[in-house]
Amino acid sequence: MNGLLMLLISFVIFLAAYMLYGRWLAKKWGVDPKAPTPAHTMKDGVDYVPANKSVVFGHQFASIAGAGPINGPIIAAMFGWLPVLLWIIFGGIFFGAVQDFASMYASVKNKGKTIGYIIELYIGKTGKRLFLIFTWLFSILVVAAFADIVAVTFNGFAADNTQIVANASVATTSICFIIAALLLGALLQKLKLTGYISAAVAIGFLVVCIAIGLNFPLFMAKGFWLYFVFAYIFVASVMPVWMLLQPRDYLNAFLLVFMIVAAFAGVIIANPEMNLPAFTGFEVNNMPMFPILFVTVACGAVSGFHALVSSGTASKQVNNERDMLPISFGGMLLECILAVLALVAVGALAVNGKVPAGSPPTIFAQAIAGFLTSAGLPEQLIFTLITLAVSAFALTSLDSVARVGRLAFQELFTDADAAKGETSTITKVLGNRFVATFLTLFMAYLLAQRGYQNIWPLFGSANQLLAALALIACAVFLKSTKREGRMMYPPMLIMLCVTFTALGLTIYTLISKIGGDFAMASDGLQLIFAVLLLGLGVLVAASGIKKLSSR
Repeated sequence: MNGLLMLLISFVIFLAAYMLYGRWLAKKWGVDPKAPTPAHTMKDGVDYVPANKSVVFGHQFASIAGAGPINGPIIAAMFGWLPVLLWIIFGGIFFGAVQDFASMYASVKNKGKTIGYIIELYIGKTGKRLFLIFTWLFSILVVAAFADIVAVTFNGFAADNTQIVANASVATTSICFIIAALLLGALLQKLKLTGYISAAVAIGFLVVCIAIGLNFPLFMAKGFWLYFVFAYIFVASVMPVWMLLQPRDYLNAFLLVFMIVAAFAGVIIANPEMNLPAFTGFEVNNMPMFPILFVTVACGAVSGFHALVSSGTASKQVNNERDMLPISFGGMLLECILAVLALVAVGALAVNGKVPAGSPPTIFAQAIAGFLTSAGLPEQLIFTLITLAVSAFALTSLDSVARVGRLAFQELFTDADAAKGETSTITKVLGNRFVATFLTLFMAYLLAQRGYQNIWPLFGSANQLLAALALIACAVFLKSTKREGRMMYPPMLIMLCVTFTALGLTIYTLISKIGGDFAMASDGLQLIFAVLLLGLGVLVAASGIKKLSSR
């Protein structure tokens, strides 16, 4: 199979899906361009602020992309390129894009509130509390997986202790990138820069950061960078959003454009062949294709984390209801394009029909750099820039999800005490943002010790189960408000089957390791998480399905 042909076919299908299915959904649900959005009716200048749809799209995509659409397809390519491609296309259109659109729509119709609020309002308070616990556990898994991925991209030494210049350059550039975001945040806050001036300043910062990184690579081992990443996340998740989170999103928007355009152009120029077989079997390395394929591709097809972003921050900035379709549905389809690009990349670098060695971000960067080298561009520069973009997205996801986990943990206790009409000492302690952040990140650090390869199946299962719960919540909302919601039922039921099976297999695998290669600090924690996630998922799903089946 030709990589360029695969990409073009996928692009045409996604474009048709947006024009036909996306618009059909908007019509069925009753998207009303004349209805005032929460960004206007609840405008506070802090969270609820109407913004241009391109600005909100940039925030949405920078938050949801991360390393997921690159990692998942590359790891899942062991089953062959055909099942991965089919799931990216089918899952992205009928599962992921529908979930993202429905989550944002339900939020906008409910004062810009989160999925947790939707569950509380339409399913019940118990369901909301269970969902908050689930969200907290899920956030820990995301932080653990993505923190390890970032540490790997910063690692300045190979297994034989030779220096990896590109990684060291990315590390230096990323540190400068954080400093630049802080400076940009201060400038935007004090000088109120807008339009072309703010864009010019942002691009100038990016150029300076890249130049410093290329000329002053910082060689440190992965262990050091893991400590650094967690220290950074802690600080970032307790800082005001205008100081770091928002300017990072803005800077990332330019890296996003560069990476997507560079990857697309690289495939067009190189016209690579897929050196992977179309299908390798229903079981590879003792892992069955069902359900492993579906929870491994994860963000490239459907991601529950998207529902938290769509209903958490983006919905509060939507200027007009008609903007929701391109921001949510369109944003997910663009992520699917990135997933297809990752699949083409791993297929081009495959050797003897096998996935090449190395971390997925490294494989992706090597492939795109190789594609563009044929056009006369310097390979080392392109490799460094692509790796930087991937690590920057992962860091942005870490910023967002650490904050989401902390807020879920705080809300869990404050909500419980509010119901009793009191504020206990334990609530004051656990509700403190520093304590909540520390507990969240400490658990994530313990899990990260086993590496993203061991965490990814559990992360994927939790992510897809979160998607199933979000689909249930949206289905209940649509039914309760007498809107068409039948398109939610097939993806909801399929994802429940996939995730419950995957979590069951994970629990069985971890239990079978007891007495052998079983690390209590990480494997024991994974086992506890898997059991809790399965139990919580069953309870929330049962509450939602009971509500759906009632008159």
